[in-house]
Formats: sequence, structure tokens, C-alpha cells
Amino acid sequence: MTETYMNKNATVAERVSDLLSRMTIEEKIGQLTQLPANVEGNTDKLEEWHIGSYLHCTGDAAMRLQERAAKTRLGIPLIFGIDAIHGHCFDNDATVFPTQLSASSSWDRELMREMAKVAAKEVRATGIHWTFSPVLCIGRDARWGRVNETYGEDAWLIGEMSAETVKGYQGENFASPDSILACAKHYVAYGETTGGRDSYEADVSRRKLKSTFLPPFRKAVQKSKVASLMTGYHSNDGLPCTTDKWLLTDVAKTDWGLDGFIVTDWDNVKSLHTKQKVSPTIEDACYRALVAGNDMMMSTAEFYEAAVKLVKDGQVDIEVVNNAVARILTKKFELGLFDEMRFYSPDRQEIFGNPQNLELAMEASLKSIVMLKNDGILPLKPTKDLTVLVTGPNADDVIAQLGDWSFGSMQAGATNDSFHREQAVTTLQAFQAASKQYGFKVEYVKGADCIDSEFEQVEELARALTQADVVIACVGDTLAQNGEFHDRANLDLTGKQQAMLEQIKASGVPLIVNLVASKPMTIPWVAENANALLCGFNSGTKGGEAVKRVILGEHNPSGKLTISFPYHVGQLPVFYNKYEGWHAQNSHTTGHKERYIDMPEHPLFSFGEGKSYSQFEYSNVYLKQVVIEPNTDIEVSLTVTNKSVIDGTEIVQVYFNDHFSSVTTPIKQLCGFERVDIPAGQSVDVTIKVNFSDLALVNSELEEVVEAGTFSLMVGASSKDKDLITLEFEVTQTTKVH
Repeated sequence: MTETYMNKNATVAERVSDLLSRMTIEEKIGQLTQLPANVEGNTDKLEEWHIGSYLHCTGDAAMRLQERAAKTRLGIPLIFGIDAIHGHCFDNDATVFPTQLSASSSWDRELMREMAKVAAKEVRATGIHWTFSPVLCIGRDARWGRVNETYGEDAWLIGEMSAETVKGYQGENFASPDSILACAKHYVAYGETTGGRDSYEADVSRRKLKSTFLPPFRKAVQKSKVASLMTGYHSNDGLPCTTDKWLLTDVAKTDWGLDGFIVTDWDNVKSLHTKQKVSPTIEDACYRALVAGNDMMMSTAEFYEAAVKLVKDGQVDIEVVNNAVARILTKKFELGLFDEMRFYSPDRQEIFGNPQNLELAMEASLKSIVMLKNDGILPLKPTKDLTVLVTGPNADDVIAQLGDWSFGSMQAGATNDSFHREQAVTTLQAFQAASKQYGFKVEYVKGADCIDSEFEQVEELARALTQADVVIACVGDTLAQNGEFHDRANLDLTGKQQAMLEQIKASGVPLIVNLVASKPMTIPWVAENANALLCGFNSGTKGGEAVKRVILGEHNPSGKLTISFPYHVGQLPVFYNKYEGWHAQNSHTTGHKERYIDMPEHPLFSFGEGKSYSQFEYSNVYLKQVVIEPNTDIEVSLTVTNKSVIDGTEIVQVYFNDHFSSVTTPIKQLCGFERVDIPAGQSVDVTIKVNFSDLALVNSELEEVVEAGTFSLMVGASSKDKDLITLEFEVTQTTKVH
């Protein structure tokens, strides 16, 4: 007779219950243990420790390990996780998309979902079932090395982008060959650590967690049913995320109803003892992690034996373990790993290198390019007598263009620029190809380097400038300057890049700057002196082609920033939605102003900012209701007209402000947006709904309420005051939400 847990016709709950009843304590603890497969000796532990999960498992290793797992006493399959952050980038044949920061500049929900669908299919095709993505951290301090992994600085927008990404990864059915588990990370406020230092302490209260940092995760759990959460390395207000029962159990599992599981980040459990020093022994660290609500412990080999002892000695209730194991087994059953999908191995030729996937990568790169300045030099007319000088360290640097999580798990130490080279198109390559199409001349001088502060080609550059009609300078940073544990105290251009730009400017040749970087940089000289400035951040394999198409007018740019640029690192933090009382416009003439005496008040470039070759005009902006009853959504309608002779796309943004409230609230807060395609010379009517619950604040009692009173609704092209049209509405009574 077939055991219930092997019966495909039984429910998942029945199968989980039956399997749990057959498992020993050792087998249960093994399911909670995840080890890196690329560390010597770890795969040998599969049978001895009944390991439930591996990460960093590439090539055919996953299939070999799965075959071994099938031969164990109960045949419990393994679940494999990988950091497929912007595509299944650790596989050389997979599609590499722009990074989250880059792609978010598209403000395109559907694009987020479609990119994740492609990544899911390619990940699943290699025998892996789970990606440690999306990243829901908030990028408010550009010094932090992992800003490129975020969707920018706004929590509401992060929630929207990540919800669609989760849907793309997970699909409708986990057992589908097109679906994988998503993992929302890093839970929570990991990007808010002091000084932008990775894995440091975050001085964040529970009220601030509830008002700012938890909402994107709640949206991922409740709106998109994300399968897993990953705890951050850091501590909030002195309490490590790994030991915070309120955060893991009370909020995520009880209040939100997370039906998936929670995994720690790399060696978080051991770090409680060795780094954060809140546990005097490794056994105490394992105890605290278990009872707080972590279900799977990543890369802490000491956990297995310590946890077995804790349960056998009666220090940890077996029901704590059973609950964690059940959450993991549920996802394994839902993935079909006990059934047909255990050894799923499709023909790679049918999955990888798909032209449609590469077209989507091209679309993503195009939509992610932000034009921050254009004095009229763009679009450039590609005449036959034109000579284009392409220069800068990132003009032909695949590593800089693709960014983090593209070249292997060693990340910033990776130097193999042949990886993904076949599908990549750099800016130099794109213009060399275009020169053959249009007949103009292209010359290349590297000019400077991001890392080598001695490298400069002054004479070569001077010679080339005498022949050039226009210069395209690709500057920024490269992989060794960003990512985990690569935070920066200085955000200026490194090496001799600034000197190279100044040499170009002094020559009098028109200067177009292409910023290829992992984050906002302090480039006020560029903003003032360049004739045009484009920013694609890490724009994916087709990033160079996208830049070329924008410069030559083959594509009308539509991207807008999701993160603000500071003038100077000392100006940080410079995010757009600071709190009442900080901003000059709210302090009148007798109060303090939110600025340094030696620094402008506003960012160099603001959240939501981005130019187009079209000119858009807003009109007929009105609210359908100006008196809002409890739980009634707000609708704003407007007309956007394309006043130019070129088709364009405008990203209409909606913000709100609570005039008076029981706690300080942001001067403006994003609450809606819409990408609108508008043909040349035509008008489009737009209606955007603002959810009543999005008007909520978290009061001093940690309640989420929409307070009665007057609100402003601001509609326009960016977060800047001059770009917004303001309306007012009244909320009739205070209402608890969520």
C-alpha cells in the first residue's frame, strides 16, 4: 500500500501530516538545515544529516544530489535556492536583465512580472526551485553597497514593483515548469543601517518599521502570496532580526498570514554568537533562532547537531520544529518535487537563448534609460560626415554594465568578463554597429579607469578630440566598487574620470555623458557641464544598444528615477519624502530650514525625474470626490497632451500629504502612478485610483489609521513641487485600517 505522503491524490495537508508522523527528530532538523553546495564536505552530509536544502548549486550537481535524496529512507526531495536577482545570471546561457534599480526606472508593473517569468522558467530548467529575490530593501543611503539591488527609495513603489515580480516568479501553480518560489528579502530595514554600512546596526523603532519598512513585505505576503521571507543580517534597535519573534512570528505569520516559510540569511544563526554577541553559545543562538520563528537556517552547519540536542533535551518544543518542517514540506509538495517535477530536466536548447527573452531584455533596457539632461543636442543626427568619439572606462566593460549578481557567487571578486559576453552589447559595440548602418565614423579611447587611479590617456584623448564632432563618455563605477560589503564613503567619480571629463569640456567638443553605475553618484559638475546626461545604472546585456537608440533618436526615452541623486555625500539622506518640519516650505520664514549652509536644499536630481523627446501638458485635473468617507478610495482624473511631433510615454505620478496629523508625516508620499502612451499631438484621459488605506499613518500606539482632516493630492511629472498640480480633499472621520 502506498504511503499517504506519496499519494498524488491526497491533499497537500494530508501528505504533510503523514510524512511528519514518519520522521525522526534528526530527519526533521535536517529539513531545517540549508548548506552551500560549493563548500567542501557539505554535500557529503546529505544522508547523514538528512539535509533538506542546498544553495550555490549549479551545473548538473543539483540533479545528482536529487537522485541521492530520492534513495534516502523517506525519499524527501531537496529544494535548491539561488540568487537569481535580475535573471538566472549564474548560468552563462541565461537572460540577464537590468538590475532592480535600473528596471524600476521603467515604472512598469507588467515588465517586472514578465522579466520574473523568464527568470523562473530558466531557473527551473536547471533543477533549481527557489530564488532569493526580490529585494524589498529601501535605498535611501547611496553609500550602501547594495543600493543597486533595490527598487529605489520609495516604500510604496517598492511594494508595487515587488508584488508583480513575485507573481512572475511564482505563477499560478508551483508545480508548473514555469514557476519557482520567490523570497522577499531582507526582512526588514536592512538598507537603513547606520552610515550606509552593510549589515550594521539600524536605529529603527517599531513604529518606523510599521510605517515605512514593513508595508512592502506585507504587500508581497498578502497581495502576491510570496512563498518565503529572508531575515536580514542586522539588528533593529539592538534586536537582531534573526531573534525578533514579534517580527517573524507575530507580524509575518500571525498578522499577515504568511503560509510559506522564513529562511535566515547567510550564517545569521552563528553570527548571533560570533558577531552580534547576543548568544553566549552556539546552542543558545540556535535556540533563539528557532523559537523566534525562523524555519530554515542558511549556511550554519553547527545548527544541525545543536538543534537535535535542544529538542532531545526538551529545551525546544517539538511542535516548534514540526511547524517549521510543515511549512517547508508544504512548498516541496506544491512544487511537485515528490511527483513528476522531482527530476524535471528539459532540453536547454528550448529554454535558453530564446529570441523572445532577449527581446524582453532589450525592452527592459530601453524602458530603464533615464534622460536627466538634454540641452538640445539629442537626438543626434547620424550623418555620414559625423565623427563620434566613444570614451570612458565603462564604454566597453560588460562587468560594469551588468552589475552585481551577474558573474558568480563570489560577486565583487569576479573578473571573468567573458561571462554573458556573447549576448551583451556595450555602448562601444552598439555605436560601432551603428556606424556601419549609418556611415558615420566611431573612434574609441578608454581615457580613464574606475579603479586604477593612475590610468589616464591624456595624449590619446587630446588627439582624438581634434577629430571628434561629439563625445559619448561612459563613466560611473564597476563591480569591485559595489555589492555586499562594498559600501562607499565617497560617491564622486573615481580614478581619473573627472579629469577626463574636464579635458573633454576644455576642448569645446559637445559632451554626452552615459552614467553606467550601481547607484546615484555625486556628479554636480556633470549636471552643469555636460550637454546631455543619460543614466541606465546597470542596464543589462542590451544596455549599450539601448543607450545608442536613445542617443540617435531611434527610441524616445521614458524612464524616470526611483532614487534621488545627492549633490554631495554629506547631503545624505536626500530622499524626496522627508518629514514635516524638515522642509523649508513647511517651516515658513521664521523656522529652521532643512538644508546645510554649504549645500543646496534639494537633490541634484529628484525621485520621479526624467526627460523625454516629447513635451507633455497636464490639464483638466480633478477629483471625483472631495469629501471622503471611511474606506472609500479616491479617484483623480486628468488629461495629458503630447505637444510634440513624436510619440511618447509619460509616467503620471500621484502623491498625497496629510496637512495635520498626530505624528509627523512625509511632506509628500507616492500613492499612484500610470504609464501612459500618447501619440504625437494627441491627448489621453487618465484616471488613477488611490486606495484609502494608503493614506494611513502609524500612530504612537502602533495603530494604522487614516486620520480625519484635510489632505492634498498632487499630480504631475515628478516629485518636484514645480512639476505638481495640487488639489485638496477632506477625510470625514478617523478610521483604523489593516
